[in-house]
Amino acid sequence: MTQATLTPSRPQVLGADEERFDEILTPGALEFVARLDSAFAERRTQLLAQRRQRAELLAAGGSLDFLPRTAPVRRDDSWRVAPAAPGLTDRRVEITGPPERRMAINALNSGARVWMADFEDATSPTWHNVISGQLTLLDAIERRIDFTAENGKEYRLTDYPATIVVRPRGWHLTEKHLLVDGRPMSASLVDFGLYFYHCAQRQIDAGQGPYFYLPKLENHLEARLWNDVFLLAQELLDIPRGTVRATVLIETLTAAFEMEEILYELREHSSGLNAGRWDYLFSLIKNFAHRPDFVLPDRAKVTMTAPFMRAYTELLVRTCHKRGAHAIGGMAAQVPSRDQAANEAALAKVRLDKEREAEDGFDGSWVAHPALVPVCREVFDQVLGEHPHQLERTRDEVSVTSADLLAVHKVAGGPTEEGLRANIAVALRYYDAWLRGRGAVALYGLMEDAATAEIARCQVWQWLRHQVVDRDTVGKLLEDETLALGKEDPDSRAEDANRLFTRTALGIDLPLFFTTDSYARHLVTRRPG
Repeated sequence: MTQATLTPSRPQVLGADEERFDEILTPGALEFVARLDSAFAERRTQLLAQRRQRAELLAAGGSLDFLPRTAPVRRDDSWRVAPAAPGLTDRRVEITGPPERRMAINALNSGARVWMADFEDATSPTWHNVISGQLTLLDAIERRIDFTAENGKEYRLTDYPATIVVRPRGWHLTEKHLLVDGRPMSASLVDFGLYFYHCAQRQIDAGQGPYFYLPKLENHLEARLWNDVFLLAQELLDIPRGTVRATVLIETLTAAFEMEEILYELREHSSGLNAGRWDYLFSLIKNFAHRPDFVLPDRAKVTMTAPFMRAYTELLVRTCHKRGAHAIGGMAAQVPSRDQAANEAALAKVRLDKEREAEDGFDGSWVAHPALVPVCREVFDQVLGEHPHQLERTRDEVSVTSADLLAVHKVAGGPTEEGLRANIAVALRYYDAWLRGRGAVALYGLMEDAATAEIARCQVWQWLRHQVVDRDTVGKLLEDETLALGKEDPDSRAEDANRLFTRTALGIDLPLFFTTDSYARHLVTRRPG
């Protein structure tokens, strides 16, 4: 492979040197990541340009449909994805969260079959978080992650922890603390490359392997890029081809029209698809924000029973099982409350959600908190029994058209002032936490990540665009919530959060992501002092 011969210039590390960072940022690891980045930088840039062009076409009135040129892939019934790898056969409960030491131990010990270590939506990508997250993973695999907190509580890893699956950041993000040839590296390849270099062989030796969740893919060409990254990484480190496994989050509207093609591109490394439903809703709103016929009601009223969301999940299960791939359900984000009645109501909602997924044919599902693992496991145990999955349920009766995936008009209702205030309140508080280095935040009884803030600010922009809410009302609510945030926490960055919301939700144009803007402006390259 010609990429393997590339020898980029020595990477430049701009981030601060903290304790044990040298264990991750070794010369060999930096060279490995730089070789990956140099090999694929041009293709990544081209694919991101194609994303922007497609977004402009949709904003100008274009629509989406299944691709005619890839119809032969969809019609060919002969191909299947790779068989499930060790540790990924039974995925009935998966827990997600940032690779922070305490949360990692709790997740690994939770009883879930899989822990998704999330460098994407649940991590604020400060330099400290990115590299300390890699240390957390290394220590977990080496079983040296145990520690005693300042309050005396001991955190110890169980003998049977969950399988680790790493979610790197998306293709649209860069890592400004690492430069090669004078430019920031791809954040995707930094997260993937550092973990792969240090942990791939360790995971193989432990009887599993290097497993990944791939976020924010918009089409099968981006999946092909990831597959080529896997091939080169395995070649460079003499790891057998096909060892990597990757589950793709179908969390963009455009990817929903290319599910089979995405599986096909990754087929020798694929371990399934996941219904990343909150980012999916964000993607739908963002792509059609300029269209009055795509205006949705309050965020809380758009549930998984909405016809266009049902079409999306049913197509996902059918696609996966047709190709021998696992279909993993969406997130249950509830967090425990001291209010018993509130807890019981929250768990009842989780149970109904997971029952729907299990009955629809999903092979497992996500939870955000260890307290939700038992109810999710119980629901899937009732459906699966001793079977590790339900791949045999091919859902041949399901037929989904492009119109079904776009049937937003079937969701009745418009925004309310309560829903508008909720969007502003959640976005502001999440922005504040993210700017202060936290990417997973408990807000109003839910564990929120970047996807929630993205939905909230895009809905506000869309409602303003189509004059279904009043700009003066938005301004007044924003002022009220900014003042409330400052009173709740005197150390908050309420004014910075206000300015970020103003830029990303109230401007003439709708930014594609809030994270790209705020990362460039607000997250410092070096630790202060």
